[in-house]
Amino acid sequence: MFDNAKLHIYMNIISDTELILNDDKKIYHLNLSKDQIADDIILVGDPDRVALISNKFDSTEHKVSNREFVTHTGQLNGKRISVISTGIGTDNIDIVINELDALVNIDFKTRTINSVKKSLNLIRLGTSGALQKDIAVDSFLVSSFGLGFDNLAHFYADNKMLNHEMSVQYLKHANWPKNLSEPYFVKASEELRNQFSDLKQGITATAPGFYGPQGRNLRLAPSISDLHDKIGSFSVNNHQITNFEMETSALYFLGQSLSHNTLTICAIIGNRITQNSSKDYKKTVEEMVDLVLKRIC
Repeated sequence: MFDNAKLHIYMNIISDTELILNDDKKIYHLNLSKDQIADDIILVGDPDRVALISNKFDSTEHKVSNREFVTHTGQLNGKRISVISTGIGTDNIDIVINELDALVNIDFKTRTINSVKKSLNLIRLGTSGALQKDIAVDSFLVSSFGLGFDNLAHFYADNKMLNHEMSVQYLKHANWPKNLSEPYFVKASEELRNQFSDLKQGITATAPGFYGPQGRNLRLAPSISDLHDKIGSFSVNNHQITNFEMETSALYFLGQSLSHNTLTICAIIGNRITQNSSKDYKKTVEEMVDLVLKRIC
């Protein structure tokens, strides 16, 4: 006879310390049950931006809040849609994407992976700073690739989503310091990207911080003094690095590794090269939201 530990391994049962559920059997950080999310999900960083979007719904079914993770699910033009705030950074994206996948692809009762998998559509709407002088403030930009300076992808064994050729070219171009994590590239999902083919597209650099990792200098100088030049001058197959933010590389890597569709669209609220900034970025963000809702609903 099997003891409990051997039985769990034999049946591929996911342990309590790997799949963490609350007392009411909701996924731990998001505090969501399986019926509380739609197949089409908008991700935002700012929890306050969730209500900005859900207020445009025809009706709202669920409102759930836990820590920085706020979820509203409802209907717009007959389409069920969710909005979820992730907070800032790739570490939070790691939580959100893994827990969303668990909600749709793991049986919480048996703690086993479903034989038939579901794919979600995950569109991140963010704000960003442009790294090319010709990108206008208050415009919208689609991330054709995510360039990760964050190292998250390297903690996972499956790296088939990574574009190793682009990474090699960037390492050579930037003379990348050996004491920093190796940058990685992941492509957007074509299915979602094609819905916004009329918008400007480019490679989005994902930084593991807002100040030094993005070349900002307050009281601590960044270790790469010419970071913007090394980023902005890189080009491969007519793709330029166009903007900085803090989530896209992890979204693209985790989402697509788990067979979900992923896309980031950013409102450009500042240009790091020209030093111009938006005079009313909230208006720009709302216009981006209206555009995306019209396209997907």
